Amino acid sequence: MRAMVLDRPRQPLRPRDLALPEPGPGQVRVRVRACGVCRTDLHVADGDLPDPGGPVIPGHEVVGIVEALGPGVAGFAPGDRVGVPWLGATCGACEPCRDGRENLCDSALFTGYTLPGGYAEALVADARYCFPIPAGYGDAEAAPLLCAGLVGYRTWRLAGPARRIGIYGFGAAGHIVAQLARHQGQEVLAFTRPGDAGAQAFALELGASWAGPSEEPPPRPLDAALIFAPVGALVPLALRAVRKGGTVACGGIHMSDIPAFPYALLWGERRLLSVANLTRRDGEELLALAPRVPVRTSVEAFPLAEANRALQRLREGRLRGAAVLLP
Repeated sequence: MRAMVLDRPRQPLRPRDLALPEPGPGQVRVRVRACGVCRTDLHVADGDLPDPGGPVIPGHEVVGIVEALGPGVAGFAPGDRVGVPWLGATCGACEPCRDGRENLCDSALFTGYTLPGGYAEALVADARYCFPIPAGYGDAEAAPLLCAGLVGYRTWRLAGPARRIGIYGFGAAGHIVAQLARHQGQEVLAFTRPGDAGAQAFALELGASWAGPSEEPPPRPLDAALIFAPVGALVPLALRAVRKGGTVACGGIHMSDIPAFPYALLWGERRLLSVANLTRRDGEELLALAPRVPVRTSVEAFPLAEANRALQRLREGRLRGAAVLLP
């Protein structure tokens, strides 16, 4: 099979011809139909995350068809369409796993990072961590739901009840969360890179009541701010934008250093939290909710061989929504 492989961080991905993987106990082999290009892939490629110690096939927003089953698989059959997300396996025995917080498992494995991912024609995955894909979505349109959607949903949910939310970084996650929030009757304000008129116009098209540069204060105080851009300097800006008792939730797996800020920005029972990974419950809930909204993803398709170009477009902020690779 053909795959795009990261041999070492901070190097371009290279095409490789690899043996077709065979599913082991509890695994399915999935023929990849589409794989989203997520900012976490960029963090893996750029060395922002700890080096896993060997070549990596990135990609964890995978939509494909089950074509082979390992021993003991239940719930899927050949021909089923499934999604393979970032969370690839957990121990199931530690305290977080037992408490329903498997996203915090210290022994977790992650698709496209510590497990081979979807920048390939096929991959194997633990069937227990795969999701059926709603029938109303095409392969490419469904792919961003598997991480931008799932982690965005978890960030939005953990931020708690809010009448007015601000979204900092209006990309793949932001454009999905905006639709969820508007469906729930929340007012959405979008904060983008300075001068990014395209992203601001996109936010307004999706129902945002206001869109402007991240350095600009909102016209009204926020109940919650969701930060999807990996920029630590946004944290003090978001704290300044939320009312007393409001929440700032950081939805990325990596962020640049947060600069020092006066305690007065946090005081007033404002809450600052990070969001880590996802749980299978998050996936089940989002994939049930998305068709009811309905969430419509904006995608730009690239051939698998152009994975480096897709990553560069993401790095430069030149995507409207999400990039998706098509093997």
